[in-house]
Amino acid sequence: MNLILSDRQLSLPPLNPDHTRFIDLSGLTIANCVGCFGCWTRTPGRCVIRDDAVRVYPLIARSSRLLYVTRVRYGCYDLPMKTMLERAIPVQQAFIRLLDGETHHVQRRVLPKQAVIPAYGAASPEEEAVFRDLVARNARNMSFSQWRVRFVPEHQLEQAAAEEVTAWNAF
Repeated sequence: MNLILSDRQLSLPPLNPDHTRFIDLSGLTIANCVGCFGCWTRTPGRCVIRDDAVRVYPLIARSSRLLYVTRVRYGCYDLPMKTMLERAIPVQQAFIRLLDGETHHVQRRVLPKQAVIPAYGAASPEEEAVFRDLVARNARNMSFSQWRVRFVPEHQLEQAAAEEVTAWNAF
């Protein structure tokens, strides 16, 4: 399955709903993670907060291709994407593994992923570098087999996302 998570509404080429899902995070109700770790202890694999996030993070786990469309704020994902990614912790287990000499969580039935992050709004090359490093760290923890960040001006964002989706459809 292919999954597009976006912090805003996008006009994209027609999507095959059997293979590709588009989720506009800005239109969902997603509370902040409270760090209770209930998703690891009380309800393993399920967040104890019952809101729209519980429909999204299972899709992240089942996806083999991801498109995270996000504004960059202070070298990080902007709030809608950051909140969703923090709430996706139920796809990981409390257990730790060593990966290339670093500790990372063990994934819970998560497919390896190819990810593209069309990012807009970075204020400087330094902010872009911080964001690239953040994505690389997240990629190691989230079973990304391949990933790349694509910085685009905001006025070209829809075109860039459409190009990525069209490339998916070529396979």
